[in-house]
Amino acid sequence: MVRLKYYYDKEVVPRLIETFKYKNAMQVPKIDKIVMNIGLGEAIHNIKLLDSAVEELKMVAGQKPVVTRAKKSIAAFKLRGGMPIGCMVTLRHKRMYDFFDKLVNIALPRVRDFRGISGKAFDGYGNYTLGIKEHIIFPEIDYDKIEKIKGLNICVVTTAKNDEEGKELLKLLGMPFKN
Repeated sequence: MVRLKYYYDKEVVPRLIETFKYKNAMQVPKIDKIVMNIGLGEAIHNIKLLDSAVEELKMVAGQKPVVTRAKKSIAAFKLRGGMPIGCMVTLRHKRMYDFFDKLVNIALPRVRDFRGISGKAFDGYGNYTLGIKEHIIFPEIDYDKIEKIKGLNICVVTTAKNDEEGKELLKLLGMPFKN
């Protein structure tokens, strides 16, 4: 069993039941999936950037990402419908817990001048979205082999009913929120 999943079952579930007075352990919120996304507007002019982004996201996630394509044509950006403009990957189960553990315990503390993440990025349904400006905070990425530093969006989807439950779940799992 994954270390974080074991911790969730043994420590987090009883604390959430005690805090929110759930009648059943099945009511306790849990992480459903983690979606990671890299959007590259520059991929219109340089397709090699997209190839490197796919490889780097594959190393970070441990799963091959899907190339996302433009839905509409936008003349001002010289963009045509169907052109590749980014990549994304959805993690579930074991890979999701492994990635979340790595994000919280290894990657986020490597951010320069890190003082915690904002607790305001919830969507009203208990899901949390985090934007990372430099994808090089992950230990799998080799600094010498990257052409350009890319941004990364991470969306943690939970089964929580509201933001309060979602924030408490993520806080108990180790997410370093600002005070």
